[in-house]
Amino acid sequence: MRKLAVLGASGHGKVVADTAQCCGWDQVDFYDDAWPGLTRNGNWFVGGDWAAMVARLQDYQGVIVAIGNNTVRHVKLAALIGVAAPVVSVIHPQAVISQYASIGTGSVVFAGVVVNADAKIGSGAILNTGCSVDHDCVLGDTVHISPGARLAGAVNVGERSWIGIGASVRQLIRIGSDVVVGAGASVVSDVSDGAVVVGVPAKVISTA
Repeated sequence: MRKLAVLGASGHGKVVADTAQCCGWDQVDFYDDAWPGLTRNGNWFVGGDWAAMVARLQDYQGVIVAIGNNTVRHVKLAALIGVAAPVVSVIHPQAVISQYASIGTGSVVFAGVVVNADAKIGSGAILNTGCSVDHDCVLGDTVHISPGARLAGAVNVGERSWIGIGASVRQLIRIGSDVVVGAGASVVSDVSDGAVVVGVPAKVISTA
């Protein structure tokens, strides 16, 4: 029996668990620091907190972080790698991934996602439902591309950045680390580290 441990019993975690089962994982167990107050996440049990999960790593063939906050996910993923946890990626069978693309360890790719040739996705990324990442894009670790977002060719996105639902990014654009691109925004110029951009065309509304 293939057993997967999922850290983070949230709505995002439910989609990760459902995707994992579509990929053939026989059992999915959640762990969350809200335990023991939180014992279920929809159809799945919450078996303990972070410490309990680390203590039981030998019981699992895979472990993944299902925390939507990019910074927290980045920290937790690094901690799991530091204890030699069997970190895996989960890719929905209805995602279309080019044979020439690469997906980093600990990433999740949901249904309807398209990743084209020579795209490089970092570790711990979230490619959410129906987003597209075109040829030669480079995404840093723990990036989140939200549902329906579109990255044109050769876009570069830095670590921990979040591209909001339905946003679009023009080809050859460079987006820094820790950036937030608002829902529905259209990014047509480069974005510096730590900026928040919204609108059509996207404009900076705050900086780090």
